[in-house]
Amino acid sequence: MTTTHFNTKDRILGAAEELFAQHGFSGTSLRQVTSRADVNIAAVNYHFGSKENLVNEVFRRRMDEMSERRLSSLREAQEEHPGELEPILAAFIRPALALTLDRHGSAFVRVLARAYAEKNDRLRKFLSDNYGQVLREFAKAISPCLPDLGKEDLYWRMDFVAGALTYAMADFGLIKRPAGVSDKAHSDKAAQALIRFAAAGLRAD
Repeated sequence: MTTTHFNTKDRILGAAEELFAQHGFSGTSLRQVTSRADVNIAAVNYHFGSKENLVNEVFRRRMDEMSERRLSSLREAQEEHPGELEPILAAFIRPALALTLDRHGSAFVRVLARAYAEKNDRLRKFLSDNYGQVLREFAKAISPCLPDLGKEDLYWRMDFVAGALTYAMADFGLIKRPAGVSDKAHSDKAAQALIRFAAAGLRAD
């Protein structure tokens, strides 16, 4: 892949990510993307073929890496802390919150929030088909830690954990980073609080 090829594709993805974060998927046109990326419409068609594929690739660019980090952390948690719930939750939560510390990842966090807020059946199917397995792997790992919890209840609670995580990533809540506290320290504190909250919710009668 040539540098020009990579830069053009990457510029389009970066522009699309920023615009989707600001205006949503239906509110962003390909013309806006090409203008922001300083490319012509032929470049978008060449690299992605359609707006739907462009949306999918914006997610793939971030979600593939995050999924790999989650699964790698999950394997470590199972090896180093067998049968313990909190390390498994940390493997799920910390890689996602780490996105908020990345200068480019912060825009994607808002895009992810849009995916939850907007009704887009094709996007939801894409995310389910490509990343649903990650959630199922975590549910499989958590199940032995909670032997009395049925599969349906486990899946409900994992969905609630994922929703709370997305909310925390988007920084919608009451807790804001205090002055003098670094983004990293604030993210670590959020992770610790969410892990405790998720563990309590999963263990609830």
